[in-house]
Amino acid sequence: MSNVVAIYRRENIVAGKTTPPRSGKYTDVKNPANGEKCGEAAESSAKDVDIAVNAAHQAFQDTSWRNMPANERAKVLYQLSNILLANTAELTTLESLECGGPITRIQNLDFLAVADVFVTLADAIKEFDFVENLPPRIAPEPVHTAIYREPIGVCGLITAWNFPLLLLSWKIAPALATGNTVVIKPSEFTPSSTHRVVELFNQILPPGVLNIVHGKKETGEAIVQHPLVKKVSFTGSTATGIAIQKSAAESVKRVTLELGGKGAALVLEDANIDLTAHAALFGILMNSGQACEAASRLLVHDSIHDALIDKMVEIASKISIGDPLDPATKMGPIINQAQFEKIMRYIDSAKANGANIVCGGQRKIVDGFENGYFIEPTIITESADNMPHACEEIFGPVLSVFRFSDIEQAISIANESDYGLSAGIFSEDVIKAQSIAKQLQAGSVWINDWHMMRTDAPFGGFKQSGYGREMGKESLKHYTETKSVSTAFENNPHRKGPMHLVLNV
Repeated sequence: MSNVVAIYRRENIVAGKTTPPRSGKYTDVKNPANGEKCGEAAESSAKDVDIAVNAAHQAFQDTSWRNMPANERAKVLYQLSNILLANTAELTTLESLECGGPITRIQNLDFLAVADVFVTLADAIKEFDFVENLPPRIAPEPVHTAIYREPIGVCGLITAWNFPLLLLSWKIAPALATGNTVVIKPSEFTPSSTHRVVELFNQILPPGVLNIVHGKKETGEAIVQHPLVKKVSFTGSTATGIAIQKSAAESVKRVTLELGGKGAALVLEDANIDLTAHAALFGILMNSGQACEAASRLLVHDSIHDALIDKMVEIASKISIGDPLDPATKMGPIINQAQFEKIMRYIDSAKANGANIVCGGQRKIVDGFENGYFIEPTIITESADNMPHACEEIFGPVLSVFRFSDIEQAISIANESDYGLSAGIFSEDVIKAQSIAKQLQAGSVWINDWHMMRTDAPFGGFKQSGYGREMGKESLKHYTETKSVSTAFENNPHRKGPMHLVLNV
């Protein structure tokens, strides 16, 4: 199926209308399974961004959208979820074609969460404190204070290429739920599934509420720098996140950053070896390791190290790698040649530094997809935290394994990373594992499994993995401004105590 080349073109969508880029330039989109062009997307300039942002600003100025009652807005979110589910086959095929994620996983895991994010937040906003009345105070005089949580305005949302639909939902659902308007820029490598969602959603959303501009780095920079954009949410590399934070600081924009990771999984001596072997491989091999929260470091107690590695090598050797549109495929390709070459350099550096490649480490040649960017599941033992492959984010199917004999030593190694997005513990003693979880510096800690993300639980990182949270009711707070309004009931200035301290009343 992936060998079928169907060239398409993705224009911008502004105020509900298809809008070609002013430059007339387009970026090629390639299928990572065969390296062939499958489409192209608009290459937007700062002027294109300005047009889209102004459309979003105009839509925000229309108070009928931002002041819509929470119950009515919840109905809109339920409708958006239903639209997604009604178009499951088309949207998931587009995503698989461009990002290389296996279609079976996208349909049965990712996409169900995508639709559920909108339902979860629809339920949440019905209970969310958009208006909170504080208890009356009589001192120094009777006063009533209400706290209002209001939409910020135009939100510039920039998503990564590894999970286009999932990341899209994490950003637009809370933005829309709280009454903001949106300009979104998907990755130039994976524009189509996001583009199609924006087309579908514009069938029911007011014009200008949800806009899309395609483009590269310059397009994202124009969004971040635009004076009418009041909030930026970005998912991607830590280096780009730092640049966005610096740029946004010039106008004091609100920012949410979900950045890199180097997740550490601690395997205690009492861990279930069969469960741990499967869960650890699931943690690093889902989406071919192209996940910021991947379990890319495995810290294993000496007593079970060899038995666990033997079991993992056995399981990894049986994983089906190939065409992501084949329902039998478990692992697809790396996104592009540049990322493929980066991963291979890390594997080569591990060999040069004396680490042991016990599994994989080579390009995988798939029949009929010889030009695809496939890499074998790779397990590297005898890793040390001063080796690049063991401390830097690789973003590929490469697992760095460490030995430990003392749990405090393992916790220290886990926490020494610059990143803090995910961590985990494997142990039969759940109480002990929960105690260790409190000591790990990560936004999500999973016990006896991995990728256990729920749409009603917040997700985000410590340290250089970013700040702010996505999903759950916590995400709503990041798309609102807080205002307090106080009303005095005493109208006689002679009875206002604080005034006597300043005025001759």
